Amino acid sequence: MTDPQPTDPETRKRRLLFRAWHRGTREMDLLLGRFADSEAGRLSEGEIAAFEKLLDAPEPDIYHWIMDAMPVPGEYDAALLRKIRQFHLGSSNLP
Repeated sequence: MTDPQPTDPETRKRRLLFRAWHRGTREMDLLLGRFADSEAGRLSEGEIAAFEKLLDAPEPDIYHWIMDAMPVPGEYDAALLRKIRQFHLGSSNLP
């Protein structure tokens, strides 16, 4: 049985924070978790949806997309991914 997806934005943001910090590899925890800690409170409904979708993608792919080492498929090429990339590559926050 699958838990129904929450529709409340605050609940969705809390779930995103948890999922961003519990990816499976420390590198991805740092990349996505730091971004989520910093930006989750300011995400729009569309960005929340894009983040939820991104979190379902395989970790190696997400890592390469953030590092701009692999082309991003159209279904994931959203403003949110560019925002995550800028957050890390435009600062000294890299793990």
